[in-house]
Amino acid sequence: MRKKKTLITAGLLAAVAFTLSACGSGNGGDGPVAAVSVETGSNKAATVLDQPFEKPDLVLTDTHGKKYDFRAETKGKPTLIYFGYTHCPDVCPLTMNNLAVAKKAVEQSKQLTQAQKDSLRIVFVTTDPERDTPAALGKWLKGIDPDIVGLTGDFATIQAGARTLGISIEAPKKEKDGKIVSTHGSQVIAFSPKSDAGYVLYGQDTTVDDYTKDLPKIIKGEKP
Repeated sequence: MRKKKTLITAGLLAAVAFTLSACGSGNGGDGPVAAVSVETGSNKAATVLDQPFEKPDLVLTDTHGKKYDFRAETKGKPTLIYFGYTHCPDVCPLTMNNLAVAKKAVEQSKQLTQAQKDSLRIVFVTTDPERDTPAALGKWLKGIDPDIVGLTGDFATIQAGARTLGISIEAPKKEKDGKIVSTHGSQVIAFSPKSDAGYVLYGQDTTVDDYTKDLPKIIKGEKP
């Protein structure tokens, strides 16, 4: 797996490394990722952003072939978004499975009302739209959690939307061994149901336990 790391700093605030991963590849390199401010704190998996991201203006296609306006559909709902692709052999399926397991654990807990549990949205946006058709996305997500929203569409639109969240995506390309690789940032961004702002960031090393512990707070719009 190829990784590209960039330090993100803001004055006296803590520095965090974002990674740009090419799932299934093997060479390294460096590339820029947007800088954001983060709160100082502990070794928690969650990075609470001092300057939250605005929700991206993304209008794509869901797994049923219908238009999905990300801002409109997730307005006022706790939402987690991740950019990846179904042919990814490592980071993408691991991240989505971790989120799905954590979501199920929260659904079975008594910390939240049923309405609060039902309000959670997890959105997977493909970085490889040519291969990840609505049908392909739907089939892949069905094996993880059919309630996860899968989105595909024009690559330029997806890339621009990700960029507003500090997530870099490169167009899929064929490697020397014939594999098609999509290089993309591996962050999960959580949006508050209170402000609709992306105020929490998770890296690829976040565990099921981390998500399980934090999701109730995110669903309530609190800081994890």
